[in-house]
Amino acid sequence: MIPVTTFAGKRVAVFGLGGSGLVGAGALLAGGAAVVGFDDNAQSIAKANAAGIATADLRNADWSGFAALVLAPGVPLTHPEPHWTVELARKAGVPVIGDIELFCRERQKRAPGAPFVAITGTNGKSTTAALVAHLAASAGLDAQLGGNIGTAILSLQPPQAGRVHVIECSSYQIDLAPSLDPSVGILINLSEDHLDRHGTMAHYAEVKERLVAGVPGDGTAVVGVDDAWCRTIADRLERAGKRVVRISVRHELRDGIYVVGRRIMRATPAGAMPVVALGGIGSLRGQHNAQNAACATAAALALGLDAEAIQAGLRSFPGLAHRMEQLGRRGAVLYVNDSKATNADSAAQALACFGDIFWIAGGKPKTGGIESLRGFFPRIRKAYLIGEAAEEFAATLGSAVPHEIDGTLDKALAAAACDAAAATAAEPVVLLSPACASFDQYRNFEVRGDAFRELVRALPGLVPADS
Repeated sequence: MIPVTTFAGKRVAVFGLGGSGLVGAGALLAGGAAVVGFDDNAQSIAKANAAGIATADLRNADWSGFAALVLAPGVPLTHPEPHWTVELARKAGVPVIGDIELFCRERQKRAPGAPFVAITGTNGKSTTAALVAHLAASAGLDAQLGGNIGTAILSLQPPQAGRVHVIECSSYQIDLAPSLDPSVGILINLSEDHLDRHGTMAHYAEVKERLVAGVPGDGTAVVGVDDAWCRTIADRLERAGKRVVRISVRHELRDGIYVVGRRIMRATPAGAMPVVALGGIGSLRGQHNAQNAACATAAALALGLDAEAIQAGLRSFPGLAHRMEQLGRRGAVLYVNDSKATNADSAAQALACFGDIFWIAGGKPKTGGIESLRGFFPRIRKAYLIGEAAEEFAATLGSAVPHEIDGTLDKALAAAACDAAAATAAEPVVLLSPACASFDQYRNFEVRGDAFRELVRALPGLVPADS
């Protein structure tokens, strides 16, 4: 844990006592603050009380005595309307912040020069954060990984010289971190998302930009420039005097890092040269992962790693669970868990990576279904449909793709495994990439992916994918 000493002797309100909120309240308490917590959920309040955190209904609190309101990122700050705690805090002139802000203030007090890599973007944040941390750790650095990726930032080890904090930041977290000042900031990409919480795409992009805009003069802002929003941001940062490393997987750059085939190139005014290669790295298949890897490579170079160390780290990167996770091979057949693909756009990234796919899809359908995936239908040898979306998906596939309705994951895997084993392709792939939410049959995509992994591991003759 990182004790938050910057609020020692002060009263702090904490609303939202889930995972990160509970850790944040404990970190404030450990640092000497007087904490008053609250939550709409009675069970969360009981859990906080059991952990020694005082709670009270903040509707009745004296807000003039609070130094800050620490808000959980899932609680609305501005849209669709500010949460009632935000309104009360603003009326009393109390700053509204989050746990990322607490970390930033503590880092500035303890070790302002300690390496701090912060990553955001609409897509690829988790993979890029995990990859940066893996590259740093495989090169012998003390790498701490947390934030939106699932580990509360204040549960990590405290900042100190030589310790690298690699933090994934959602737009909600950035919105609550006015002092965000990473030594390396990464903005991977921007596309329309979370407008229910930010109102407009322009406001969403402005929030995301704050992460890279906060990079100090001696730091590095890494910005993917394959979308117009990020290109504009990169130009603006450069005009402001920031050191900007542009990233592209679509175009060669005159200055920055770009991808050609499976090579990551570094361009300078003096010319371009290869840095590392992605060929044969199964955990980084696809253009989306090439973008993630290029951003991570730029961050690793900024941290002082050389090309040899980065190449070794890329080769040993295992990938993330449920995101193009290679579970193993059975004969020539590769089994891939992409349960994180909860919509068609996400499934498209996986379908683009393989040529002979035995596709398990379905679940609780999203608006638009899989019509947008029609361009990938020639890659699919057969589809095995599950959940509520099965009939709808069958109608879309029609005569273009052989398919069957299996209903449940176990039946779909059994059928797909049998058909793939009989295929004559060089590398048949049994791919779970549902293009659907999981809530019709599973609590979340992680539980769905875990179930698939266990079913695959039970297949006789399965060996690790890298064997």
